[in-house]
Amino acid sequence: MPDVEELEQGPPEEVALENAYRKAAAVGAGGSADALVLGVDTVVAIGIRLYGKPADEREARETLTALSGRRHRVISGLCLISGDQTRTAAAMTEVEFRALNPALLDWYLASGEWRDRAGGYAIQGRGAALVARIAGDYQNVVGLPLAALLELVPELLAR
Repeated sequence: MPDVEELEQGPPEEVALENAYRKAAAVGAGGSADALVLGVDTVVAIGIRLYGKPADEREARETLTALSGRRHRVISGLCLISGDQTRTAAAMTEVEFRALNPALLDWYLASGEWRDRAGGYAIQGRGAALVARIAGDYQNVVGLPLAALLELVPELLAR
């Protein structure tokens, strides 16, 4: 992953799109003119409050406690750079967490799965135990919204 300074505040969709652009542009700057470069960024939000990757277990506990028993949005920004063309798309999925009792929270935090995860959880792993329901693209919550990617770049299916 390229070393880029990511936005951490702002309207969630704008933050995800800008961070995706920054990642793609950082890679694209050193690539060939005919390469396809994809940048993706995912944010977790309640309203305009963003929950990024927790820095430590204390922050992960605070994030998961804030999400407990509530609905939040998982928003991914995609940016595709091909030569001098830039295309972007965004995907949004609503996720509702179960009320997290202390034992469940402790179990999940002890797993370490929260590390390097927007919102401090991974739905495709043990984090599935935290989720009551989702509305939208499951793959978006995992980290790559395939439906949005294929709408952005339908020619991928022809490769």
